[in-house]
Amino acid sequence: MTGLEIYWDVAPYVALVVLALGTWWRYRYDKFGWTTRSSQLYESRLLRIGSPMFHFGILVVIVGHIIGLVIPESWTNAMGLSEHAYHVQALVLGGIAGVTTLAGIALLVYRRRTTGPVFMATTLNDKVMYAVLVMAILAGLACTLIGATPVGAEHDYRQTVSPWFRSIWILQPRGDLMAQAPAWFHIHVTIALVLFCLWPFTRLVHVFSAPVAYLFRPYIVYRSRDDSKELVGSHPRRRGW
Repeated sequence: MTGLEIYWDVAPYVALVVLALGTWWRYRYDKFGWTTRSSQLYESRLLRIGSPMFHFGILVVIVGHIIGLVIPESWTNAMGLSEHAYHVQALVLGGIAGVTTLAGIALLVYRRRTTGPVFMATTLNDKVMYAVLVMAILAGLACTLIGATPVGAEHDYRQTVSPWFRSIWILQPRGDLMAQAPAWFHIHVTIALVLFCLWPFTRLVHVFSAPVAYLFRPYIVYRSRDDSKELVGSHPRRRGW
């Protein structure tokens, strides 16, 4: 077993442990800091453009990663989706989502750098997080685009990266498969692992606070004070006009 294979056997579990323990620690000891530290109060025009682009783009990117990494190639073949068709849709949708995400975060970084109050509220923690996040997006976009070229098309990541990813969750890591992948996949996944290690200690923790319960809460009924005479301070209705 080579050093590279050992690295891909061990590194994912290190990242998962840091992510889990770091998230627990943050929630246990820093509940008041568990926030996005919104800067909308300082500037909203660029935020209204950049934030939706980034968030909707990253959602499509995540869905694409789930399809590419979790769903085996045999399943898509059984559904009648040829390998060529799969790579075409991955290139088109992945490319559009990647460019949109990159444009969105570029606009957010520009806003944060050029808007005085927003820049003053930016911490070193934020700067590191933005830098690693941008590198992860660029590396992922490079994997998508290079994979469409004749050179990149020679490698099918669903034969190496995807089985390696699935092997992690069944506690039977196949670092040898990941070691066979090209260098650009190694770079992208390594940056992603670094990002997961930083995740609990940055504003990215707000992802774990999605307001899912909002979809199931009861309705809030609003009544005018004038509609109920039982309320203290209510006034009787006036007749006529």
